[in-house]
Amino acid sequence: MADACSHLDQVQLDVLPEEVAGCEDCLATGGAWVHLRICLTCGHVGCCDSSPNRHASKHAARGGHPLIRSLEPGEEWTWCFADEVGLLLDRPTGETRIPPSPLAP
Repeated sequence: MADACSHLDQVQLDVLPEEVAGCEDCLATGGAWVHLRICLTCGHVGCCDSSPNRHASKHAARGGHPLIRSLEPGEEWTWCFADEVGLLLDRPTGETRIPPSPLAP
């Protein structure tokens, strides 16, 4: 993965909640998600682009918070929507327990 991101100054390493119930927006609207992503600026938990509502992308577009990290077990990558670049960054502080995907087979 590349490392040419101009938004690294927005990364907050203390954004991980101890546990999440799922995609915040899907839970509010009755939607379902495939995988979860966390905003590295504010900690908003949204669903991935394979999910029907793509809430992580929408949060990045409307909130000006372009950096997300996967919350999926074993995935260590970060994505910058603005620069369209993948990154391997230091892991945010803490561990997060996530629920199973309602759309997983």
